[in-house]
Amino acid sequence: MIAMAKAKGNIAKTAAIGTACILITVLPVLAWQRDQPATTQSRDGLELLHKLQKALGGAKRIANVRDFEETIVAEAWDSRGTSLGEVRKRTRWMRRPNVIRVDQLGPRGTYVLYFDGDRGAGWEILPDLTSADRFKTTEKPIELSGGELKFAQGYLSGFELNEWLADQIPGYKVTSPTSGVLRIEHGGDATDFTLDEATGLPLKSTGVSLADPDHPVPAEIRYEAWWAVSGIRFPMRRVNYHSGVKRGETSTEDIRVNVGLKSTTLAAKPIDFAPELRRPAK
Repeated sequence: MIAMAKAKGNIAKTAAIGTACILITVLPVLAWQRDQPATTQSRDGLELLHKLQKALGGAKRIANVRDFEETIVAEAWDSRGTSLGEVRKRTRWMRRPNVIRVDQLGPRGTYVLYFDGDRGAGWEILPDLTSADRFKTTEKPIELSGGELKFAQGYLSGFELNEWLADQIPGYKVTSPTSGVLRIEHGGDATDFTLDEATGLPLKSTGVSLADPDHPVPAEIRYEAWWAVSGIRFPMRRVNYHSGVKRGETSTEDIRVNVGLKSTTLAAKPIDFAPELRRPAK
């Protein structure tokens, strides 16, 4: 039964993330806030990180973000280039406690995820792959474990507001493997950011995607536009590639900073087991 449940979960997760490459984060493993070794860094890496922080609006402004909410819309493609339709995703994040909630709505990719980085635990509601309603979930919250837990850990630690302060969060390593490339490592995994020489903003980031935890693949995000909110620049348009194949284009609809999110609200499972997003008109 355990093996069957795991296989079913992996199939459903693959569909959910395959339908929406927007859930890809280029991944270190979870950045624990406690009991971690001190941050290590090279001089070149630290200079590039500070250049990035300045371009984004400054480390102080970034550190002052207590909570964050973003809604994006995306078109996704499978590995053969077939369109999987439009997907919407709402992400809510808090610095303390360090938690993340993702509500995603898309054909055969409707999905809800909650993860508490301080406790190392969370839950998810997977897409229903058999219902006539292509936007329906299984309506069965399950605790995160195995590859699903690793995915959530990487998603949180790779979240931009954590990575942008990698010199201040214990457990991260900041280096530069080559000129103009900032590397942020954690737990043996790394994300490389290629910075624009003139602006200091990332042109692209590369790493390994765990969207399907059992089949990690090289992943790349290219940043094509930025949006200033509360004095901080956030990516407004991103294009995702897996193994060199274009898998998704995302555009930001809305960003809110320091709106007073509550961890109890993010941890609460939706009453109707559906993502807290507006469904598309029929």
